[in-house]
Amino acid sequence: MRSSNPVFSRRGFSRGDGYAGFGTQQQGATPQGTGNPYAQQGGNPYAQGGNPYATADQQQLSPEQLQQMYQAPPAGPLQTGRMTMDDVVMRTGMTLGTVIVGALVAWFALPVTRTSYGIAIGAALVAFVLAMIQAFKRTPVPALILGYAAFEGVFLGVISKMYNDMWSGAPVQAVLGTMAVFVGILIAYKTRLIRVTERYQRIGIAIAIGFVLLMVVNMLFVAFGAAPGGGLRSSGPLGIIVGIIGVCLGAFFLSLDFKQIEDGVRYGAPQNESWLAAFGLTLSLVWIYLEMLRLISILRD
Repeated sequence: MRSSNPVFSRRGFSRGDGYAGFGTQQQGATPQGTGNPYAQQGGNPYAQGGNPYATADQQQLSPEQLQQMYQAPPAGPLQTGRMTMDDVVMRTGMTLGTVIVGALVAWFALPVTRTSYGIAIGAALVAFVLAMIQAFKRTPVPALILGYAAFEGVFLGVISKMYNDMWSGAPVQAVLGTMAVFVGILIAYKTRLIRVTERYQRIGIAIAIGFVLLMVVNMLFVAFGAAPGGGLRSSGPLGIIVGIIGVCLGAFFLSLDFKQIEDGVRYGAPQNESWLAAFGLTLSLVWIYLEMLRLISILRD
């Protein structure tokens, strides 16, 4: 099961039976009733001997020994080298903390001017480039992830200040709304009100692709003056509907992230994969925050 985030699509989590580059079984070969895309040979994606993280000594072990080794319980506090929920929480805290620091620096250091807006666009482009480099890396690079977070924070700080000047308090409302969506989706996922199945993912990804393409076309129309007032992003019922769809898609991305993190911890993903989990969560939360900011500005109008 692959996340919509480019982070998980390249390394660590895949749509097939385990981690990227692992396994050859198809989804249809997954034992019925498990609900687990990794289920094979006892339910462990690493149990086929094709683990690229295995050491030379591990490569020489017999299939039976590898089977026993990788069927061990998820990593606990005393185990090292395997991703734990604590690792994910700590890396996510570091990444989001960097975003917040970058945003605060931009908020207090940059006045609302055209120059600041240019700096924000430049920071967003740098963040995008760093994110794409990390997405195509075979292993997570903390420097790239934290660099992305810093530049993304600068962009968010400038944009948030601009919104705050026009709609006082909008950034605070957007932060609270983002937190509410995060907690709501987490509760829904943990209580299984949301089940991340293959069909759920296919439908969600199709809607997300259509939404992104529609927004790109809308942006081009606005840039060339063919859609005055922001087009689909303008005030009014249509803008509200588009904003709600954007927030819902961000919530969808979060549910995929939670699934990948749960599977990574359960099946003993390498510890450094927690950086990818943090990166994916940050991408989803930034998406939700920006959509919340736009939606609140429309509702305030």
